Amino acid sequence: MSASPLAATPSPDGQVDLVTLGQRLRHLRRAKGMTLDQLSAAVGRAPSQLSLIENGKREPKLSVLQAIAAALGVGVQDLLRPEAPSRRAGLEIELAHFQRQGAYAALGLPVVRGGRRLPADALESLIGLHRELTRLLTEQSATPEVARRANQQLRADMRRRDNYFPEIEQAAARVLESVRHTTGPLSQRGILDIAEQLGFTLSYVSDLPGSTRSITDLRNRRIYLPQVASGKGHDPRAVVLQTLGHFVLGHPEPADFGDFLRQRVEANYFAAALLMPEKFAADFLAAAKADKALAIDDFRDAFGVSYETAAHRFTNLVTHHFGIPVHFTRVHESGTIYKAYENDNVRFPSDVTGAIEGQHACRKWASRTIFQAEDPYSSFYQFTDTVSGTYWCTVHIESTRSGEFSVTVGTPYEHARWFRGGDTTRRTVSTCPDPQCCRRPPAELVARWAGHAWPSARVHAHLLAALPPGTFPGVDAQDVYEFLQRRSVS
Repeated sequence: MSASPLAATPSPDGQVDLVTLGQRLRHLRRAKGMTLDQLSAAVGRAPSQLSLIENGKREPKLSVLQAIAAALGVGVQDLLRPEAPSRRAGLEIELAHFQRQGAYAALGLPVVRGGRRLPADALESLIGLHRELTRLLTEQSATPEVARRANQQLRADMRRRDNYFPEIEQAAARVLESVRHTTGPLSQRGILDIAEQLGFTLSYVSDLPGSTRSITDLRNRRIYLPQVASGKGHDPRAVVLQTLGHFVLGHPEPADFGDFLRQRVEANYFAAALLMPEKFAADFLAAAKADKALAIDDFRDAFGVSYETAAHRFTNLVTHHFGIPVHFTRVHESGTIYKAYENDNVRFPSDVTGAIEGQHACRKWASRTIFQAEDPYSSFYQFTDTVSGTYWCTVHIESTRSGEFSVTVGTPYEHARWFRGGDTTRRTVSTCPDPQCCRRPPAELVARWAGHAWPSARVHAHLLAALPPGTFPGVDAQDVYEFLQRRSVS
């Protein structure tokens, strides 16, 4: 609920609110029937100085305030009261405060004066818009809640589709047909042909801004890419194809964070559909299923992609083509879930909004137990009995600059027979979300150490930070424009 416009906004440092002071001065002067010139003559100050005070742009000395109060026949406290003198004045004060905020200044819009010439309905509309803008910015800045909600909605759509997007598969197939790609994995030569077919040239540079994986010069139809992979786990071929995907799929500039996430998922899907074309990938999986030897490792090796890309692509195809429900997770060695998807009714931990990212995976899940395995880098399989059924999982560890992550693909018990490792004897029991499962330490440890431990927590800044601003979150527009300017004159 918004505050009453009769209550002036206090200044951050607790000092006199100059805008409210000016409004009270103007209100009392007009109620007295005095002009600025008349008040000026009464207090011995220039009209321009009094105008600055009335407009909240100058802080008067106490002697000046005393002279003004005497001329108006009121006490100094009447001038300094924090309440606006009228509802209209309160709205004008609120408008002035809104327009002085950095968020408004950053828009580069003109300042609207709230004087008598501004119609009341226009003033009301401006205040309503400012309040809503402030509410949205406050919601985004307080926590990453907007991102979590957008991600939850996107994951629900992916689940509804079984993570299969026929329109993107068709777009990828048309692109492959245009470069006469007829069999097997897509080569680097094929990627160059696709870029050329779409009217782009590729340029590999060493000075790409750190907040970007690629930059496209739309004027000259040139895509700038890093000379080396942008980090562990990033396939440089995928970066090119993801960039091209935005144009093939007709993406406009994202309207909000949810739009940004959706476009990123679609571009990633498009890239995977080119690197692992549906026809060849589905044929490969069909042969493996017939042999009861489905394996993400083999899928990865057959198409020369990263394990995570193969795992994602597996979830795109295996339910749609073979009716096998699955789940996918990417979990940090600390236990934090970074990515998750399911259409097999596995129960992920979630917050009150339904968001999964940032939650801790159960310690009994394969995505956690692999880190305690004697040889965590070998093939790892596990059955887990949970409150929603028994699931079989295959897990792989990937090392990145941010630590090690487990990448898991799982399926209900009855579908494990189609996978290599489906006969594993490794088995655990998870009763999460029951806190007795793994949220609470064993009773003997509590008895020994409760009240005798004081850990210093490592704060994960990314969990507290506001969403990165901008059309493309986290990208510094000035860095991008300066980079393109350098390239345009080189």
